[in-house]
Amino acid sequence: MESNVIPDSIRPQRLQPGIGFGSGPTGTLRSSLRPGVTVPVAPLLPSPASLAASSGPPPPLAPLQLHSLYGGIGAGLGAAGHCNPGNPAVLKEAVEAVVRSFAKHTQGYGRVNVVEALQEFWQMKLTRGADLRNGALVVYEMVPSSSPPYVCYVSLPGGSCFGSFQFCPTKAEARRSAAKIALMNSVFNEHPSRRISDDFIEKSVSEALASFNGNREEADNPNTGIGAFRFMLESNKGKSMLEFQELMTVFQLLHWNGSLKAMRERQCSRQEVLAHYSHRALDDDMRTQMAADWVNREQSVASTVAQEVASTERELEDARLAGRELRFYKEKKDILMLAVGQLNAANTATL
Repeated sequence: MESNVIPDSIRPQRLQPGIGFGSGPTGTLRSSLRPGVTVPVAPLLPSPASLAASSGPPPPLAPLQLHSLYGGIGAGLGAAGHCNPGNPAVLKEAVEAVVRSFAKHTQGYGRVNVVEALQEFWQMKLTRGADLRNGALVVYEMVPSSSPPYVCYVSLPGGSCFGSFQFCPTKAEARRSAAKIALMNSVFNEHPSRRISDDFIEKSVSEALASFNGNREEADNPNTGIGAFRFMLESNKGKSMLEFQELMTVFQLLHWNGSLKAMRERQCSRQEVLAHYSHRALDDDMRTQMAADWVNREQSVASTVAQEVASTERELEDARLAGRELRFYKEKKDILMLAVGQLNAANTATL
């Protein structure tokens, strides 16, 4: 049976994302703010909630994806965005419909500068009391390229990431494409159906039990995987899907990196891990520790990192073109690129 309490003197050492190569305690919060687009707020913008309601009902919720979390069943929203139609034409039509609706309710005419509109939307949320710890800045990142198609990613203030989902012949069009899909998800995120409620929790837990042939007793026991899943949902009651996704990205990365398995082997309980990382933002220290793990894997088995990079790039591309939320894949790639840099530096030093 797992212990629920461990001495404070050894908790920081064991609750680390690294697999155990001497990583220290937590580091400082990484600043995710880079130069972006900042524009004045339109004086008479409607509330985000009224915009979401007036834009019509949101697309069906992306299904919860259940992962192996800490030796049992955990939960995450997976990589699926809030609108995830399989047909690119349907996705484009849905995005354009939201942009037109936004233009109608904010400016009263058909065309809207989506880059400005997205920044205005989050600035509006900040001025109306939204808890945005790093401010309302929307950040754009162009993928280096000397010829089309151009690709652009946009990170929202909470950390969620979206990318251009169309063939973009210019860098400006790539930025607009990314802003469109981010604006659509931002608007729909305000809809009441996007909030984690008691009904949502019950439905999600029931689906988890059915998927894994579990029983109701498991859902009420925090020592089981499904119980941990329920604990995560109940701890985030009232939050939106985007807010919950941002939290779950940390656990997705810990699972992908093998860190959750390592913590279990160190006798950490699920409750400890959930409580610790539920309040821990992704930072440079965590990324560096995970990159060090991949360096060690590469030194044990050659080409491990290259194969993981290729797999991650395919996943990122597929998710981007499908209009999904991308932070998990982007963070994976960034961590792997850190590992590549460390390996290259080590190889150069030995020459």
